[in-house]
Amino acid sequence: MKTTTSFLRKNIFVLLIFCFILPSIAMSEDLPWKAGTAKTIITPEKKVWLAGYGYKREPIGILHDIWVKVLALEDRNGQQSVVITSDLMGIPRYMYESISQKLMIRFHLKRSQILLTFSHNHCAPRLHEDLVDYYPKDSAQTKLVLEYSDKLEEKIIEAVTRSFLDLSPARLSIGEGTATFAVNRRNNVESEVPELLAAGTALKGPVDHSVPVMTIHKAGNQLVAILFGYACHPTTLSFKKWCGDYPGFAQIAIEKNHNGAMAMFFNSSGGDQNPLPRREVSLCEQYGNRLSEAVEKVLQTQLKPVPSELRTAFEFVDLNYLRPPTRKELEDALDDYEEDKSARARIRASWAERMLNKLNVGEQFATSYSYPVQVWKLGGFMHWISLGGEAVVDYSLRFKKEIGPGTWVWGYSNVLVAYIPSLRVYNEGGYEGGAFLYEYGLPADRWAGDVEERVADAVHRLVQKVR
Repeated sequence: MKTTTSFLRKNIFVLLIFCFILPSIAMSEDLPWKAGTAKTIITPEKKVWLAGYGYKREPIGILHDIWVKVLALEDRNGQQSVVITSDLMGIPRYMYESISQKLMIRFHLKRSQILLTFSHNHCAPRLHEDLVDYYPKDSAQTKLVLEYSDKLEEKIIEAVTRSFLDLSPARLSIGEGTATFAVNRRNNVESEVPELLAAGTALKGPVDHSVPVMTIHKAGNQLVAILFGYACHPTTLSFKKWCGDYPGFAQIAIEKNHNGAMAMFFNSSGGDQNPLPRREVSLCEQYGNRLSEAVEKVLQTQLKPVPSELRTAFEFVDLNYLRPPTRKELEDALDDYEEDKSARARIRASWAERMLNKLNVGEQFATSYSYPVQVWKLGGFMHWISLGGEAVVDYSLRFKKEIGPGTWVWGYSNVLVAYIPSLRVYNEGGYEGGAFLYEYGLPADRWAGDVEERVADAVHRLVQKVR
């Protein structure tokens, strides 16, 4: 008894701090949220091929590390959520399902409370079961990819765990800036862009040059995280070194300017947007610095506080395929590869062979894809619209107009399914709206023509749910 009394007397000040002083400080500083952060390096240690472009790219070095970064949130009512950003090219469906199930069980979350994103960086490693027909066949490489993918999943779960352990009082604030290097690649000839820019000639096509920014501060006005987005492909580089492309350079610059803060990038709906001109490291760093400067300008303004209220909703909506491939079309694709040895012909032949194998064992092709759509409402006025795959910029422009101020559109969320064309892009055709679903391993060449209608209807249903 004496020992207990002595301990209490000696530690009464510490107890007072935890029981009374710290909570009062949090209240006086207006920290209505709880937030936790974590990050982990995911640069491969072995020579997993780099992702994208449809051919073998064995890494030869590193420009800078690539990361997974996590922000856990909890509102005043105890409603929790987690945002996971990454420098990956994409997340395959099996990995999204596996990570979601583990997080739902471990942290008692709903699927709607988990937002898993990827920048679509093409200087990141390929993952198991992603773009299954895309790369040359190589058994040793397949083993390396599976090994890396398993470790990556473990690292993501571990980082999320640390972020929830880090939950403590915080405040959220938002603002918006501008960066103008994204170019609509469908409406401008890449080789002509430098000359047009030099002449001050306006480029063609819709763009979204907004840079949405959110800051997370903790006690003592400590800035712990900066979340920001931009609608543009990270395809400045196509070489053989690990890096995060322009978003990687932007995050590095922001973290250098704000020691101890974690910079998190998300790719808005920039499926038809490219950084142009490109293909040089100096340009990549320049774009990253321009994006970080846009963020810094926002941080110098009066940001809008986000009240502590969080609502989430999620739906899988069926996106119909136009029609399944016929046996003859698949056989023709194999025959065509005998004449055309291009990367695209090889990808289509690999896909055709896999589809024929399914037909030969009596398997029926799916007629639609179960597509993830997600909406978060923060502070009673913000809407985060999260779309799977490579949604084109029309979605960002449309939902901002229809839903109103405070709307952030996140593309490249949860799964890398395929390009998601608007009706305009679908009717125009071309790569983003044309017959290229086979590149993503899907059992069809093209979506049906009601893709935008189905996605938009799902978004508006979910917006009603979070109200």
